[in-house]
Amino acid sequence: MKKSLMALLFGTTLILGACGGGESTEPAEETPEETPEETPSGGESSIDAEQIVNQNCISCHGENLEGQGNFPPLNDVGSRLSEDEILTVILEGRGAMPAKIIEGEEAEAVAAWLSEQQ
Repeated sequence: MKKSLMALLFGTTLILGACGGGESTEPAEETPEETPEETPSGGESSIDAEQIVNQNCISCHGENLEGQGNFPPLNDVGSRLSEDEILTVILEGRGAMPAKIIEGEEAEAVAAWLSEQQ
């Protein structure tokens, strides 16, 4: 269990380190303003759940969320678990998955997005 956790932490650190970066000397491109996503409470949110999943989940669950090794697929998790069940797994952990990898509004947005994956 400790080796799995250490491997997960090392992998996450490696991925996050690769995502960091120096400053670009080129001017920033203008991007069109993104439309905010609807939150389950009916409000609007600028949280990009898919991006959060890509940053936090693909290292274990696979690039296309198809699962790998002992990590289950997430590309169809909405057909197996409800949004509330997915949120519980995110917050409390399950098996080799540690608790609170994602928290707060981000966890809620990810649970809602994953529940749509069927």
